[in-house]
Amino acid sequence: MIFLKLIKSIVIGLGLVSAIQAAPASSIGSSASASSSSESSQATIPNDVTLGVKQIPNIFNDSAVDANAAAKGYDLVNVTNTPRGLTGILKLKEATNIYGYDFDYLNLTVEYQADTRLNVHIEPTDLSDVFVLPEHLVVKPLVEGDAQSYNFDNSDLVFEYSNTDFSFEVIRSSTKEVLFSTKGNPLVFSNQFIQFNSSLPKNHVITGLGESIHGLVNEPGSVKTLFANDVGDPIDGNIYGVHPVYLDQRYDTETTHAVYWRTSAIQEVLIGEESITWRALSGVIDLYFFSGPTPKDAIQQYVKEIGLPAFQPYWSLGYHQCRWGYDTIEKLSEVVENFKKFNIPLETIWSDIDYMDSYKDFTYDPHRFPLDEYRKFLDELHKNNQHYVPILDAAIYVPNPNNATDNEYQPFHYGNETDVFLKNPDGSLYIGAVWPGYTVFPDFLAENIQEYWNKVIKDWYELTPFDGIWADMNEVSSFCVGSCGTGKYFENPAYPPFTVGSKATSYPVGFDVSNASEWKSIQSSISATAKTSSTSSVSSSSSTIDSMNTLAPGKGNINYPPYAIYNMQGDSDLATHAVSPNATHADGTVEYDIHNLYGYLQENATYHALLEVFPNKRPFMISRSTFPGAGKWTGHWGGDNTADWAYAYFSIPQAFSMGIAGLPFFGADVCGFNGNSDSELCSRWMQLGSFFPFYRNHNYLGAIDQEPYVWESVAEATRTSMAIRYLLLPYYYTLLHESHTTGLPILRAFSWQFPNDRSLSGVDNQFFVGDGLVVTPVLEPGVDKVKGVFPGAGKEEVYYDWYTQREVHFKDGKNETLDAPLGHIPLHIRGGNVLPTQEPGYTVSESRQNPFGLIVALDNDGKAQGSLYLDDGESLVVDSSLLVSFSVSDNTLSASPSGDYKADQPLANVTILGVGHKPKSVKFENANVDFTYKKSTVFVTGLDKYTKDGAFSKDFTITW
Repeated sequence: MIFLKLIKSIVIGLGLVSAIQAAPASSIGSSASASSSSESSQATIPNDVTLGVKQIPNIFNDSAVDANAAAKGYDLVNVTNTPRGLTGILKLKEATNIYGYDFDYLNLTVEYQADTRLNVHIEPTDLSDVFVLPEHLVVKPLVEGDAQSYNFDNSDLVFEYSNTDFSFEVIRSSTKEVLFSTKGNPLVFSNQFIQFNSSLPKNHVITGLGESIHGLVNEPGSVKTLFANDVGDPIDGNIYGVHPVYLDQRYDTETTHAVYWRTSAIQEVLIGEESITWRALSGVIDLYFFSGPTPKDAIQQYVKEIGLPAFQPYWSLGYHQCRWGYDTIEKLSEVVENFKKFNIPLETIWSDIDYMDSYKDFTYDPHRFPLDEYRKFLDELHKNNQHYVPILDAAIYVPNPNNATDNEYQPFHYGNETDVFLKNPDGSLYIGAVWPGYTVFPDFLAENIQEYWNKVIKDWYELTPFDGIWADMNEVSSFCVGSCGTGKYFENPAYPPFTVGSKATSYPVGFDVSNASEWKSIQSSISATAKTSSTSSVSSSSSTIDSMNTLAPGKGNINYPPYAIYNMQGDSDLATHAVSPNATHADGTVEYDIHNLYGYLQENATYHALLEVFPNKRPFMISRSTFPGAGKWTGHWGGDNTADWAYAYFSIPQAFSMGIAGLPFFGADVCGFNGNSDSELCSRWMQLGSFFPFYRNHNYLGAIDQEPYVWESVAEATRTSMAIRYLLLPYYYTLLHESHTTGLPILRAFSWQFPNDRSLSGVDNQFFVGDGLVVTPVLEPGVDKVKGVFPGAGKEEVYYDWYTQREVHFKDGKNETLDAPLGHIPLHIRGGNVLPTQEPGYTVSESRQNPFGLIVALDNDGKAQGSLYLDDGESLVVDSSLLVSFSVSDNTLSASPSGDYKADQPLANVTILGVGHKPKSVKFENANVDFTYKKSTVFVTGLDKYTKDGAFSKDFTITW
């Protein structure tokens, strides 16, 4: 029912959007270089250079050839057993050359790499024109143990194959179920098109295959385009990141496995009723099967191989505030002061492109952000133990040689001299267009790129000492098609080919009801503006030229591949809003083969540049375009979502998808980026977002203000949920450490926590934080109740209301109705968990100086367990740490610390939930301590006098 309402919300929400003309773009971001030319003389990038070639995606093209029906496949010959598997040659039966020229011979290698991992690798015998993803760029899982011997009985995965009409199956030995089977489906392997099909069981549950705005489960009919794309979060379209991995959860056998295709190629995945079809437009087949058998096992096995997530600094768990539109240093200061004035914790203030000199990377605007005032602001911020993170776009401005001031832009000159920018096939600079005008793009495969990146980032930091970097536009995005700036950069600076900062005219669903009088006024304004602006609209379409998608030998027709993917850029070609596929890297690699890697490569370089700035401190970075392994260096935010209820909902399955992908430090722009938010949506979303690992409010330049203090109701709701988040900082930090060391996501789907209950497979409107907390947010307007399920309740599980601290008598399998008035987000503690807490302060630093506490939630057997991890919160190499294990049974809580990190703060209190009778006494070690008892809860206080040397300086027990 909720899902249907959300779909309705999307439709209604889209219906609210109307065009409205903003002020001239020149009024935004004016600077010294920009002001040297009048508004009338400054160029604008022509609209016609933004238009790609329209193509009909093959999945929508009724005349497109079905490769599965037309291809003849291969036969397997010369099979040789190896100590770890087998090798063989695949011989083409008959060339059909459907969407590329078929390879006559392929090498097959099957390798049992570990007890839980099997690799199937297929590549042409002649690799002359084939891109094989290098191991030094993206880690390749390797054999564990002795490469020359293996006991095949140790693996639960069995590889079987057919020689004639080659096909293969991967079978789970313990259950005899077929996990993956290409039987009856020919392998297609050409220079620009690879395809294989596997059968799936009916009623399958497939998750992963990010990144897109979609529910948790990829139901039959889903099309997943894996092509990094700069686009504002369209539902079901391809967006910023690419993660070619899926979980297949089998409820009949109560097992889960994962499948990963290690490739940077452009891909398309189709989910059928009983099949999965996987396509790529280049590269080789490099498949990895992870046996699980639980969802958590499969996720951990995968994430361990691509790279465990970075250990984020402790301060990153605080609240972050941003918006496009903090356009002066005074405005930035005012926002920080307002948070303090309204007593809303603020850890980090962010800057969008407003701070830049005419939108140029590594600069500051001398008028709006004069350096002395800028640095004074940052000094004061750091003095208060707060932080600052500015944006960094992926394009470097090309200065106008005819403008002396403009030509002083050193990041371009230094990069040009050291030869670190992408090139055209003829060796000239590839010049696209982004915010400042015509731009070049760093080539993160260039020989000198790390030295260059280190220098420009370090020089930037020395001007304006930041605390981390926000990497944006790194899909990589370009506003024009091809090298449009070749011969035109002397027109720089140039406005983008669209109005910057148009006034937002969309409002959340329900706004017209809850704010009827205001909505009537807004509608009149929109209607009047639409009438005056409709005649001046510019066409953004181009003609359809599918005839350009022709076969070509060698690397092929890389600008217009014969197979047209479903790319969410108005069905235009691959160069639309992106760097062209034929842009060439220093080693000769073309962007066609590694477009999906651009953000990943930039993140690697940025991470190491930050280590130069902050030696042995954990780099903090949030980035937009990601790829398997990016989590080693960066966190991720959900991109340009919309201020509507649907996107609050979609943030939850997006977080699950990123957890599968090894990017657990995730958050969406709370209250919404595009469009106008309102008090009801923002109140609900500020509370929802407070339970995500990354917690940031951010919105669009033309939208209304949406800081939580704008509305008193939102401010109050925010203070309530932030008090909970900051109280739970030790719990969250422990989860960060667990994720960093094991690969487990922080936000967890119900289907991962209870993997044997099919009824939970599609639950993506609730989530677990770790194993101990259940969050049930309100995701629709105009209600004061919300539905939620509580698995195992009334049977083997018990849940406690966070606010009343009493057991709630839910029933397993029932969709419970919870009270949720505005300003209240239902939160429950799962019995069997011990949650470490710390008295909240205004900043994370202040919070860390306060006394600790423990919340003990007993299960049905009176047991619980938990842990606490502590260190200095910032060191990359941790020399001193503390890990405390908590165990509860037989009315005794035992705490066992190990490690040499000293936490001086005392233990102030312990709250024990689910105690059936009032204890006669409570003892800390052998000393009687103060306690009260109310409605099955024991409140133990006054423990600070027993823990003056630090809450966890030694073992202790509490008995009752």
